[in-house]
Amino acid sequence: MLRTRTAAVVAASALAAGVATGVAGYAAVSGDESTPTASAATQSPAVSSSSRTTVGAIYEQANPSVVEITVTSQTSSGSSDSPFPFGGAPEKQTQQAQGSGFVYDTEGHIVTNDHVVEGATSVKVTFANGATYKATVVGTDPSTDLAVIKVDAPSSVLHPLDLADSDEVAVGDGVVAIGSPFGLENTLTTGVVSALNRTLDGTNGYSIPGAIQTDAAINHGNSGGVLLNMQGDVIGVTSQIESESGGNVGIGFAIPSNTVRSVADQLVSGQKVEHAYLGVSLEDAASGGASIATVTSGSPAAHAGLKAGDVVTALDGHSIANAEELTAAVVSKQPGDTVKITVKRDGSTKKLTATLGTRPSSS
Repeated sequence: MLRTRTAAVVAASALAAGVATGVAGYAAVSGDESTPTASAATQSPAVSSSSRTTVGAIYEQANPSVVEITVTSQTSSGSSDSPFPFGGAPEKQTQQAQGSGFVYDTEGHIVTNDHVVEGATSVKVTFANGATYKATVVGTDPSTDLAVIKVDAPSSVLHPLDLADSDEVAVGDGVVAIGSPFGLENTLTTGVVSALNRTLDGTNGYSIPGAIQTDAAINHGNSGGVLLNMQGDVIGVTSQIESESGGNVGIGFAIPSNTVRSVADQLVSGQKVEHAYLGVSLEDAASGGASIATVTSGSPAAHAGLKAGDVVTALDGHSIANAEELTAAVVSKQPGDTVKITVKRDGSTKKLTATLGTRPSSS
C-alpha cells in the first residue's frame, strides 16, 4: 500500500562532497553547501537544565554502542540514455558516504537503515573509541528501511543497547538521539516525541506505519542512529526528515523499536522478511475511513472484489478511521492471513473477504 504524505530519507552524508539525498539511496552529490556548525552535544529547550545530568548519563552509557558507518559504492559517470562515443562503456566511479548504526548483540550484529548500505561494495564501522572494523551486510528489508550488518570485533567494544516497547511511547516523552550527522560522529541531540503513528515510505515505495515523530535535531548522516527514551533504551532508528530545504527543521522520524526488533531478529537468523500485501493505494476518505484510489491487477484486493472508490471502514471488525490505520492494520498481519473487510460502495455497505499475499519487491 502507498502512503499519502511525503518525507525525505535522512540519507547518509557524503564524504567531502556535500550531502547525499534520495528516497531509494544515498547517491553522493557535489554541492555548494557550507560546512555546518555543530557541537557534540546540542541541548534542546525541551529538556530543562535540571535534566542535563540525566541526559549526560544516557549519552555516556549509550554512546559506545553507536557506530559510524562508512559505505563505499560505485556509480557510472554516464547512462544508457547518453552513451559514450565510439560505444565505450560508462566509467565507474568510487564514492563514499556515511551513516550511523548501533550494536544489536554481542555477536557483532549492527542495525542501521537499508538506504545506508544499499548498493555497498564495502562497509566499514567505526566505534566511539576510534576502532574501525570491516563489516558485511547480513540482510536488508527495504519495506521497513532496516538492515543488519556484522563486524568481527572483540567483545570489549560490543555493547548492545536494550530495545524498549515502542507501543509504550507517548507524545511529550523526552528523547535523546545519537548519530553522525554530516559525518560528525558521536553527536547528541535532545527533544521530545512530537507525534506517533506517522506513515513513511520504505526504500521500495511501500508504507512504513507507526513511525515516531520527534523534534530532536536529525540531519543527513543520522540515518541508522538511535532514538532513546530517558531510560537509555532504544525506541526507534532515525530514518527520515520532513524538510523543504533538506536540513533539520525539527520534524524527524524514527522506525519504532518493535518493528526494529521483529525485522532484525529475522535478518540475524538468516530469514527473508515477508510482509502482508493487499494491493491497493489509499487516500483518507472525507467522511472517514480509507478510500481506495487504485487496485493492483491480480492482487489479493482484486481477487476479493475491492474496487477503486470503495471506502474501507473496518477490517476484522475493527473500525478504520483513515488510510494510515488501514495500512497499519494490514502490516500487522502475516501473508496468508484471511481478513474481513467492510466497505462502503455506492451508498451501501458490503463485507468482503481477502487472503493477504506476500508483498512484491517494489510497489
